[in-house]
Amino acid sequence: MSSLALAVRDSSTMLRRNLLHVRRYPSLTLNLLLTPVVLLLLFVYIFGDVMSAGIGGGGADRSDYIAYLVPGLLLMTIGGTTIGTAVSVSMDMTEGIIARFRTMAIHRPSVLVGHVVGSVLQCVMSVVLVGAVAVAIGFRSTDATVLEWLAAFGLLVLFALALTWIAVGMGLISPNPEAASNNAMPLIFLPFISSAFVPVDAMPGWFQPIAEYQPFTPAIETLRGLLLGTEIGHNGWLALAWSLALTALGYFWSTAKFNSDPK
Repeated sequence: MSSLALAVRDSSTMLRRNLLHVRRYPSLTLNLLLTPVVLLLLFVYIFGDVMSAGIGGGGADRSDYIAYLVPGLLLMTIGGTTIGTAVSVSMDMTEGIIARFRTMAIHRPSVLVGHVVGSVLQCVMSVVLVGAVAVAIGFRSTDATVLEWLAAFGLLVLFALALTWIAVGMGLISPNPEAASNNAMPLIFLPFISSAFVPVDAMPGWFQPIAEYQPFTPAIETLRGLLLGTEIGHNGWLALAWSLALTALGYFWSTAKFNSDPK
């Protein structure tokens, strides 16, 4: 069997293993998935009128705020889902299964590849579910073309890949699953200090650089532009650059840590 065929076979096996874990232990995934759904319902039905009036500077229109809110919550969904990846990787490292894998004749990177591909698939399914809830309560994207929809989907997948590799690295350096969950919390906290809920221009001047110079804000603005027709500007290139940089950083960090000799 060629090296490529061996890598594909072992990676597929590890992917099936991780998907089976999700099916057998769904509580963590469901808990992380409920956070953006609850926030969506909370901000739409409790704060929607007030927030839309403040952002628009006119009368309250809840439907306008739904349209503004959904792109940010879709990316927050990805951040929340990848926390489960960090926990899963840490469990593998601390429960001894990785030590056993090291002694077997398998393609070593397949262990991480299985986690990454499985996490990206979970992110896509979670985004679809949150998006379905958003549509059910009034979100519409009638002006987006097929090409813009495809670009939006590609952005979501690329962003999920980037955050997944970062989450894998966080899981590898964590001494236990609880620490992995805490270390990965910035992945769901950063959207709160981005343009997900209010425009950056509406924030205090001293806080605007914090919201602007981070990966979520350009990704949110790009997704918002693709789905709603708002101006994207330089945010498209920034979102792409952030995604590629985080993917590269997470990949080299994770593989270096995984391939290092265990202490």
